[in-house]
Amino acid sequence: MHVPGHRVSAQVSLSHLKPVRTDWRQHSARLRARGTAAVRSQSSQEPLTLFSPSKVNLFLRIIRRRPDGYHDLASLFHVIDLGDTMTFSTIPGQADALTCDMEGVPTDASNLVIKALNLFRRHTGIDHFFQVHLEKIVPHGAGLGGGSANAATTLWAANELAGRPATNEQLLEWSGEIGSDVSIFFSNGAAYCTGRGEVVEGVEPPLPLDTPLLLVKPPMGLATPEIFKLLDLSKCSKADPKQLLQQMKQAGRLTQEMCVNDLERPAFERLPELQELKGKLQNDCDNQFSAVFMTGSGSTMVGVGSSKAPLWMQERIVYQDVFCSSAKLIARQPDQWYQPTRKPSPLVAA
Repeated sequence: MHVPGHRVSAQVSLSHLKPVRTDWRQHSARLRARGTAAVRSQSSQEPLTLFSPSKVNLFLRIIRRRPDGYHDLASLFHVIDLGDTMTFSTIPGQADALTCDMEGVPTDASNLVIKALNLFRRHTGIDHFFQVHLEKIVPHGAGLGGGSANAATTLWAANELAGRPATNEQLLEWSGEIGSDVSIFFSNGAAYCTGRGEVVEGVEPPLPLDTPLLLVKPPMGLATPEIFKLLDLSKCSKADPKQLLQQMKQAGRLTQEMCVNDLERPAFERLPELQELKGKLQNDCDNQFSAVFMTGSGSTMVGVGSSKAPLWMQERIVYQDVFCSSAKLIARQPDQWYQPTRKPSPLVAA
């Protein structure tokens, strides 16, 4: 989730990684030398195909409105196994080429994938360009961070194809220039974010990775800036985010009380059907979810404890255009990117 008007700082910290503070003018020549030779050797190799995951906010507190107009937040992000497939290769010329199999996805410089490639060249000094094909599964306007994950995956891929001229810590630090959600994908999979969203602390997964989830998104999406305009801080939760995190760790499971999202109220005001959907999922007799919550600024609802779509969603025609998918939490190993846990599937209705 990107806070409206948020200019993301590049200063990012992880508990298990030390942020790098480098004089890039002195460092650029070394990066260029390492990368240029590697790019020449990589150009004749097979394309690189990577999984591009998504995320959920297990809780999201909006703490205060700052004097500069921004909001301080505290949120626990976790990467999940719903994701896209991206294929990368180096190409000759002076421009990147992005294609996508989903209609309506921009493939010009406004896409975060192209922004990530421009950022990579700017920081490394490597003058090379890339062909990227995106097979899109994660819906837009869902609060799942699909575009941010595409940008993070692109940074990782470009670095691999260039012979790893940058470290993971450097990619993490640079990613904050694209958007606050991008940085979380350079954690181990679980990240506690504070400040305006730019301060990322890597944490151990607070829940078993095999915890079943159900993602349900109505056809309508929600725009983050619009939701923040409707936010009334006086009606936000008073829960201490650090205590929420500790409760999750101790319990090893999620309860409804833990899954606070201060953006639910304005989202429900903008889209009353979303509140109705949450209520129906909470009262579902088939699954008995331990918790149901909205992720990010919406409009995806997350049910915890079951990955099975309720029967009433399958039987009523009103839900035929609803995106519905099972999901699980995932993590990654050091020096490796996220791996898919299942075969990617197209958007499906319940």
